[in-house]
Amino acid sequence: TLQIVTPGSNTSLIQPGFSLLHFGSHVFYLGQKGWPKRSCPTGVFLLDLKNNDLKLRPTTFTNDSCYLPPLRHPAVCSFSASQGGEITQYLIHGGKTPNNEISHKLYVMTMVFTVNKRFSLCCTEKDLAGDVPEARYGHSMNVVFSRGKTAVVMFGGRSYLPLNQRTTENWNNVIDCEPLVYLIDLQFGCSTSFNLRELQDGLSFHVSLARNDTVYIFGGHSLGNNFRPPNVYKIKVDLPLGSPAVSCTVINSKLSFSSSIVTQTSPDEFVIVGGYESDSQKRLICNGVFLDDETIDIQEIETPDWTGEIKHSKTWFGADMGKGAVLFGIPVDNKHQSTDCSFFFYVLNFGDNDPALQTCSQQSTEEQEDSMPLEDSEEFTFNRDGNIFDEDT
Repeated sequence: TLQIVTPGSNTSLIQPGFSLLHFGSHVFYLGQKGWPKRSCPTGVFLLDLKNNDLKLRPTTFTNDSCYLPPLRHPAVCSFSASQGGEITQYLIHGGKTPNNEISHKLYVMTMVFTVNKRFSLCCTEKDLAGDVPEARYGHSMNVVFSRGKTAVVMFGGRSYLPLNQRTTENWNNVIDCEPLVYLIDLQFGCSTSFNLRELQDGLSFHVSLARNDTVYIFGGHSLGNNFRPPNVYKIKVDLPLGSPAVSCTVINSKLSFSSSIVTQTSPDEFVIVGGYESDSQKRLICNGVFLDDETIDIQEIETPDWTGEIKHSKTWFGADMGKGAVLFGIPVDNKHQSTDCSFFFYVLNFGDNDPALQTCSQQSTEEQEDSMPLEDSEEFTFNRDGNIFDEDT
């Protein structure tokens, strides 16, 4: 199903390159437009979708949280204590800040519930040692499980030219990062890089899926040769007691795309939607991906009834809401230009659940007063000395 949603409070902060984090029924937005206006660890909002009205609610952070800047195009992946278990953490690496600086930091985001069943977010920065990945954006991270152990696989992305090669004319020029596969041990913060002969070109804005000890990488764009490879790279990770081993197998899929969105509809089934087939051609077909222990099956599935605005728009962007739902936006054309929001927003749902039921506010069922929207993140809740104040206090 495809449903247009009405933008409400704070949706003017939504911009291309945003990310969504879903903890159970709560979905959070990361990557606001501009910097937060007060120096506290925010820039993350609760996504409130009720009766097709889309609003961003300010979110409370714990006192021991570090500052998380609004990042565009970071690598984001969920982490659960066991395979197929409930999501307990999110890992966020890299991305661009509003100043167009590229981050090299790794953050860990968790949700904390208080005694009155309200929640706060806790963000901590994770230090890495060893082969530390350089600052980048447009890359991917996935968690793999092998022999009772877990590890994070990072690949791809773009970065600025090295400082010794940058001049005034090319200061903002970006290049592909080296096609290295990084294996990160979260417990000890140790990072190890692997140079695999099957991966010769840098790749960005690709799609990655993980199942057990294997990561599948689809599509993406290589800036060096302006190429979208029609391959699936199957990266297998073995975590014995000694040194880890990483291998790669190339599968020809005949699918060539970049900047697509992937959502999971069941434990072994995913849907790839959106993106671009070339610099000037949007990708309007959807593909189902079915994984088992050794094989991967990719099939074209029924596409939604795209609206005229979607078909004729040159650009679109979005992120996975979880449970088979995707939120995406397209620019508003000049004749529909509104001062409130410069994008149309849609929810595309491939799952059995109503996406409007996936998001809920930590406030009461009474609607909050929206008569005086505040710019950027002026509207906050604070957690001080263990007390949580209502937003109207």
